[in-house]
Amino acid sequence: MTEQANARDLFRAAYEHRYTWDSNFPGYSADIELKQGDEVYTGHVSIKPDMSVEVSGIADEEVQQSVYTQMRDIVTHRKRSSFEKSHGKNSFTLGEQDSSGAVEILVQGDSMGSNYKIRGLSICQVSRVMGRMAFVIDTHNSLETPEGSLASHYDAIFRNPQTDEIIRELEFEDTFEKIGDYYVMTQQVVRSKEKGELTTTEFKYSNVKLLEPAVV
Repeated sequence: MTEQANARDLFRAAYEHRYTWDSNFPGYSADIELKQGDEVYTGHVSIKPDMSVEVSGIADEEVQQSVYTQMRDIVTHRKRSSFEKSHGKNSFTLGEQDSSGAVEILVQGDSMGSNYKIRGLSICQVSRVMGRMAFVIDTHNSLETPEGSLASHYDAIFRNPQTDEIIRELEFEDTFEKIGDYYVMTQQVVRSKEKGELTTTEFKYSNVKLLEPAVV
């Protein structure tokens, strides 16, 4: 049982080292500019204190949906959830250590078939199989803050789990700024490779302002 406890403790420490917004997070609003090739779109976004997302002012419905999805991803990564709530029912075992010093954490009981690699206090790899899609996310660089770590350069490879064929490759570079007491994404560059075609999409957030708490 020592190894089990050790794997759980190692993973818990890395999980709790991720940067997340605390319960006082007031939400924020920002102007957005999205560039893809020669196309440029502008609009307005906000994340509310309850973590709901609003996107407005983008004429193209498909692009507006793409921005909404991206904002929901931001919420997923910044929303705080206790280790017990997210992983309390899972069991953990240590796997192999790779040449970079990252250690595998194998998970039993996770509904999404997740496994991880951790290096120090960082989760540097997430591996999941979800139905007809398997993906591996590798983190290459992170921004270390006094309140935790934010992944700043990472990639995701999506495969067919039956054939192992690569379906899509994505590379992300994220930039953050501290606005008031909170770190907020101000730019994301996404490079996508699918069926041999390369696409670069750039999200730029400006005029970022924390929302004023509602007067009760």
